[in-house]
Amino acid sequence: MGTNGMVTTQHYLASAAALKVLQDGGNAVDAAIAAAAVLSVVYPHYVSIGGDAFWMVYNAETKELKALNASGRSGENVTIDFYKNLGYSQIPSRGYLSANTVPGAVSGWEEAYNYAKTSMKNSLPWHKLLEPAIQYAGKGFPVTPNQELWTIIDTDTTQPEIKNLQRFETFRNTFLKPNGDVYKAGDLFVQKDLAHTLELIAKKGADGFYKGEVAEKIVADIQKHGGVMTKKDYADHKANWVDPISANYRGYTAYNFPPNTQGMASLSILNILNNFDLKNDVEEGSADYYHLIVEATKHAFADRDKWLTDPEFADIPVDEILSKERGIELASRIDMTQVSNNLKPLDPKGDTVWLGIVDKDGNAVSMIQSHYFDYGSGVVADGTGVLLQNRGSFFSLDPDHINRLEPNKRTFHTLNPAMLFKHGKPYLVYGTQGGEGQPQTQTSLVTRIIDYGFTVQQAIEAPRWLYGRTVGAQSNDVKVEGRIPKEVQDELIKRGHSIVELEAYTDIMGQSGAILIHPDTNVKFGGADPRGEGAALGY
Repeated sequence: MGTNGMVTTQHYLASAAALKVLQDGGNAVDAAIAAAAVLSVVYPHYVSIGGDAFWMVYNAETKELKALNASGRSGENVTIDFYKNLGYSQIPSRGYLSANTVPGAVSGWEEAYNYAKTSMKNSLPWHKLLEPAIQYAGKGFPVTPNQELWTIIDTDTTQPEIKNLQRFETFRNTFLKPNGDVYKAGDLFVQKDLAHTLELIAKKGADGFYKGEVAEKIVADIQKHGGVMTKKDYADHKANWVDPISANYRGYTAYNFPPNTQGMASLSILNILNNFDLKNDVEEGSADYYHLIVEATKHAFADRDKWLTDPEFADIPVDEILSKERGIELASRIDMTQVSNNLKPLDPKGDTVWLGIVDKDGNAVSMIQSHYFDYGSGVVADGTGVLLQNRGSFFSLDPDHINRLEPNKRTFHTLNPAMLFKHGKPYLVYGTQGGEGQPQTQTSLVTRIIDYGFTVQQAIEAPRWLYGRTVGAQSNDVKVEGRIPKEVQDELIKRGHSIVELEAYTDIMGQSGAILIHPDTNVKFGGADPRGEGAALGY
């Protein structure tokens, strides 16, 4: 708890960096940039400056909520024919051919900073915000157990295209020891090339990434290995502000990110649940609770998968999808005694970091950043330290698919930062990592806090589920933490759910976080996820 500022991130070093920015007089956006930069160094399996980002920013001075899309577009020469002429029926999940979109994160840092500097109080100098990240990259930081766990030297030959990252020379040189071993928890991990790239960004802003030395090296390395990204693709990239989307939930206003993200699915689930009295009719943690939300999720995902892509390339009926009438219609399709088996989601992956910040003036940030799979494309652009994302591998090569690959296009994104407003200002700043799990975990947090009166920490720690596909499975299942009682699992199986039990507090469920701002006292309550290595810190 804190009376002034509050931060929560997925790594304690990032939380510490953000808190120091607030205590030194910086605003919420400043603190978010510092945290995002540190996370891009100390959590390389989840995030890098070679990935994308999405921001939700509340300005306490103007009473305005803004959304910033810092996701990258495909290259001007990246086409369906390019891949089909190489013999591919789908875009490779790893390697240089999967690095077919411009990384957008750094452009988002600068755009958010420029906005905050002109419209919020107390912005710190740009270069100061990158100093902690530069230090951890250049001088090293202790590897965490989570990084060790996710740095896998693959001996499983069933999915070498996805799992075998050590086949890439730059991955080996960067993330493995000289003898090929994995760095262990407590080992010092140094990234000199990344430190140099961050120093250029500190001196030149986003131009230090998208123009000049860094962009030239990235593009040269991609083209050397068969890709077609260009320096122009990088130089032309811009983040842009968009309008948040919203839905009513029990008198609160839930805000989320518009397409090209799945934010509409997160809101659609709440829109469906509005038609059920959870507090009085559905016991938290019961089979009814899990069944209802899983079934609502299926219907929300069906709408998402039908429509979601870059809105510049398609008309997406977001208002209709989130209408009260649509919520009633989908709710009416839910049978509380059995599953709906005819709804099959796309199963996008996602290894991601979310962070939340609230400063002493009431400015708030919900921000999410990712390079898609664990370790993204698996390749580090030679001489830059930049681990490139593989987000563009989710484009379809089917010319009739809503999310088909086209030049200069943003792909379907799982990332969706969220806020819940009460009486016109932020009440809950929240989010999570986890691909398909993001809408589901967001629903877990909102229902447990709003409907059942949990504290933020209780809601984050509560037993969790994940509807989606297990690797290698032919159908979708519901993964549940082992803390969910066996009798509840048995009842879900009876209703037709395919249940897969996982260990308690597994990070497969995604690491979430939240900050609740008390509307009367203004005290901030921060929570961090025991499934990860983050921290909520306030002052």
